[in-house]
Amino acid sequence: MNARSLKLIRDVVVNSGKWTSIEIAQDSIYIEFKDVELGVPKDSEDFSLTVRFADDSFIAVFYNNIWDIEFLAKYNFKSQLLSEEVSFNIKDIKFVDFEYLNTFFYNYKKQKSISVIEDFDIHNIRNDFFMLVETDELAFVVGGNQMDFFTNYERLDDSSLRELSNQWMLYFLKYHLKRNIIKDPMCENHPLMYPKK
Repeated sequence: MNARSLKLIRDVVVNSGKWTSIEIAQDSIYIEFKDVELGVPKDSEDFSLTVRFADDSFIAVFYNNIWDIEFLAKYNFKSQLLSEEVSFNIKDIKFVDFEYLNTFFYNYKKQKSISVIEDFDIHNIRNDFFMLVETDELAFVVGGNQMDFFTNYERLDDSSLRELSNQWMLYFLKYHLKRNIIKDPMCENHPLMYPKK
């Protein structure tokens, strides 16, 4: 994905997205976000985006309260497996941003890392890709030498991401023409509804 697409990923997740699950399977880490602004809603289905990191993958979680990272306690170190649902609102997302990473060291008291790399050091990331996510309770950095994006139906590339983003924006605009009939919290609480003055 190019830099413009990564900025679009940030935009479609930050407005209303939630981090809802983490899965670690040996050298692959999957992070799932729900309520992302991609596509047109289908009955009883959430908008979701999954980011997969592989090839020397790692995750480092920064926190102040040990209970906020309770989900990591179920990580099986022997078989390198974890599959947990979580629920965190997203404050911000950035990609390959060392300056933003440095704020995590100052804003959080503790840090826990999981990696297939034996000598992994969060202060010396050598991976090609990493994503930084900040929530109200904690922050994390996840990365690897391979990064892929998926919806429920397809692997995303630059053009399919743009197309799904455009579909959501058309849905948002049409929603406001008939908002007295249906209610969609993603559209009701969107920043475009209440522009900054």
